[in-house]
Amino acid sequence: MENNDNLRQIVAEKDARIAELEALVKYYEELFRLSKARQFGTSSEKSAIAEQLGMFDEVKDATDYKSPEPELEEIKYKRRKRAGKREADLSGLPVERVEHTIPEEDRKCPECGGEMHEMGHDIRRELKIVPAQVKVVEHNRAVYSCRGCEKNSDHVPIIKAAMPEPVIKGSLASPSAVAQIMTQKYVMHAPLYRQEQDLKRQGVTLSRQTMANWVIRCAEDWLRPLYNRLLALLLALRVLHADETVVQVLNEPGKTPTSDSYMWLYRTSGDTARHIILYEYQPSREGRHPKRFLEGFEGFLHVDGYQGYNSLPPGITRVGCWVHMRRKFTDALKAMPENQRPGSVAQEAVEKIGYLFHLENLWEGLDPEERHERRLEKSKPLAEEFFEWAGKLMALPKSALGRAVNYALEQRKWLMNVYLDGSTELSNNRIENSVRPFAVGRRNWLFCNTVNGANASAIVYSIIESAKANGLKPFEYLEFLFETMPNTTIGSLDSLLPWGDAVPERCRMPIMEVPQNAKGKRYGKHDGVCPGVLGRGA
Repeated sequence: MENNDNLRQIVAEKDARIAELEALVKYYEELFRLSKARQFGTSSEKSAIAEQLGMFDEVKDATDYKSPEPELEEIKYKRRKRAGKREADLSGLPVERVEHTIPEEDRKCPECGGEMHEMGHDIRRELKIVPAQVKVVEHNRAVYSCRGCEKNSDHVPIIKAAMPEPVIKGSLASPSAVAQIMTQKYVMHAPLYRQEQDLKRQGVTLSRQTMANWVIRCAEDWLRPLYNRLLALLLALRVLHADETVVQVLNEPGKTPTSDSYMWLYRTSGDTARHIILYEYQPSREGRHPKRFLEGFEGFLHVDGYQGYNSLPPGITRVGCWVHMRRKFTDALKAMPENQRPGSVAQEAVEKIGYLFHLENLWEGLDPEERHERRLEKSKPLAEEFFEWAGKLMALPKSALGRAVNYALEQRKWLMNVYLDGSTELSNNRIENSVRPFAVGRRNWLFCNTVNGANASAIVYSIIESAKANGLKPFEYLEFLFETMPNTTIGSLDSLLPWGDAVPERCRMPIMEVPQNAKGKRYGKHDGVCPGVLGRGA
């Protein structure tokens, strides 16, 4: 009898160990599939269930299927023939005409020998690109004196002709040179050592250290006042977005060269007509940095799930990101075997969240007050049902689905804050799109050498990205600023902002026709918030 009890105990222990190992293998399989999907799969979160768009058409609620069909009516009209895409793309460029003709003595008919006349033209169009040229500009200022005073007086007045102030006194730097260096590094992501090599091929010896000094000096002297003014305008708004990303600074006091520092970002929301994007360098990721930067701001702040934002002051309402939460369930879906995905809990969660974004797309053109009413009526009840549904799910805490459920429930109080105002958004993708230019540049220039360089980069990125967001050309705008700022007063700063009256037309991007798809919808309208992710609802 005792032997039987021992055998049962051994079998029970073995069964428990087998179950533990099976759970561990399942966990490792999830990690493997998710890692494989991240490495080799598409980064898009677009779902195959986007074809279900028709089932959410709100027009069907008002359809009367018993009413008779209208009689067909023939309508005739005329419309202007649209120019082709190539003609539209080249319409804003200057045209250089090259004539190809036959000399008069050779204009003889090969059949009868008679004189031939010009009956038409064959036109071929091609793009001609003129590479950047480097030249020296000498400013010769005339100096005048009085001949009479030179002969008859011990004091000779001297008058000098007016001449614009240089961007850096005693330097070869010009507005165009500094603007070109900044544009190449912060827009085209070309590190200074590559620019140094390119200039050397053109016969110009300009060291990367000199270029770095120009960038830092001009950022502090001329772009810093604009940055501070943009910050004041940013803090006066009601809805903002924030995020942070890693940057490496080699020579930073008290830190090793391989340690991480951070570039914090803040920007305006989608309902703002004038867009402001500001970067700020900080040596750490501590929550005191956004708290200090946003001092004086009261309103809604869109952020991700980082705990550093938990210490925001009472006047700031934190709004969570539904895309970050949805991504957890997307990862759980990717971690499953493909044959188990259809009809799974993870897919159902993705569909429920996707339907909320579908509703947001339907209300995109509404004013904030009307959008807020629609949200409270239709979207908020579905969101509350989602969290009640998620709270009843039984998932292993360490599994991908368990992590997704725990994240959703932990973030619930901030995710639901989107329903407090119609100007808020379901996602923080807007600020993540602003992080992308910095992240792409970081892959090329890799690190900042000094703290001064990191601060200067934050200022330059802020001015450039704000200019781009307001439809300006970065090089032309920077050149205009460096031509104007040394010769203007601090009281005229507002006119120099990206939307200011003093900004010349040459700085503005040409207005081009937005391509449309077959259904007449404009591409690029969605701003990257869960495109095509539509589900069956909650």
